[in-house]
Amino acid sequence: MLFGMSTFTFAHVAISVLAILSGIVVMQSLLVSKWRGAWTALFLLTTAITSASGFGFARDQVLPSHVVSVISLLVLAIAALALYGKHLIFKWRWIYVVAAVISLYLNVFVLIVQLFQKVPALHALAPTQAEAPFAITQGAVLLAFVVLGFFAVRRFRP
Repeated sequence: MLFGMSTFTFAHVAISVLAILSGIVVMQSLLVSKWRGAWTALFLLTTAITSASGFGFARDQVLPSHVVSVISLLVLAIAALALYGKHLIFKWRWIYVVAAVISLYLNVFVLIVQLFQKVPALHALAPTQAEAPFAITQGAVLLAFVVLGFFAVRRFRP
């Protein structure tokens, strides 16, 4: 047990944090039209591992986290196709950007869910995640990603 977590949970969380941090670097790169191939590969790989490893937690039913993981893996497949298969040519450039932004957003969405579940002060504000503080936080983050995504599509010209 590490920090009260199983080794699998710790690895999942560590990879998730790495996916978000590398995703932030990639997002910044998109906004300034700078290509960072290694960071992009790290982001896509760690995000895929995070999404896939979420299925490793024992559950006897399909949960919303499973649905988010499936969506994330589909979006990542589109991003990988646009980047590595179509080499960002023509429409594949903006398709890649949108897919990368959605992938990072889904990671951050899950992070916010986890924070509201695990951090006592946040949990007290929204114990069922149906309360206004949770909805306002998720709405503000979604809006921020829509705006960042808009500018990333306009600016990214590798």
